[in-house]
Amino acid sequence: MVKIGAKAPNLQISEWVQGKPTNIDKEKGNVVVVEVFQVNCPGCFMYGIPEAIELYNKYGKSGLTVLGMATAFEDYELNTLENLKKLVTTGEVVGETHRALSMYGHLKDGNKLPYKIPFPVCMDLLKKESASELTESRVMDFIEANVPDFRSYSEKDRQVLVGRVKEYLKSKKYSARTFEEYSMRGTPTSLVIDKKGNLRHNLFGANGHLDYIVQELLNE
Repeated sequence: MVKIGAKAPNLQISEWVQGKPTNIDKEKGNVVVVEVFQVNCPGCFMYGIPEAIELYNKYGKSGLTVLGMATAFEDYELNTLENLKKLVTTGEVVGETHRALSMYGHLKDGNKLPYKIPFPVCMDLLKKESASELTESRVMDFIEANVPDFRSYSEKDRQVLVGRVKEYLKSKKYSARTFEEYSMRGTPTSLVIDKKGNLRHNLFGANGHLDYIVQELLNE
């Protein structure tokens, strides 16, 4: 779990699929925005990535580094390294992303993004899960990372939540290392890191404030 204001650990990466390989420790002196997405995530391509591209175009020569990182915490058959490579090389989208963007007329040639991602893109490090690793300690670690007020629940509600978490963890095929280390809630997520390498924001969803946040950090 990475707290706001603490040093941002390096992204745990399986492969860089576009751009020159780098990481957070190599970008000190720059403000860093890591745009975290899933290939099968319509909102990522309607809001998150276009916003990151705007920031890259606006501040990329003024001290801002923008990185894209694909992850997978669901729909593992679609959120794959293969589909990510297809996305960055041809613009082709799949699954719910294709369905939603097609519905809103946001695709060209039937199945391709109308824009190209201009910044480096990598894939989160995925570790295959094993049912034998589902310990009580792991269940509680997950709960404490995601439900800070768990201890204030009634005994009955705590038991219900523990049961639900166990079922969720049993259904997981992979653990996405960076996604979990930063305790992200979903995608799109924007990790914002200051010039000293400290995590300043962990923003889930489109909020409209990212440009202002980046300006403030660039001026520090």
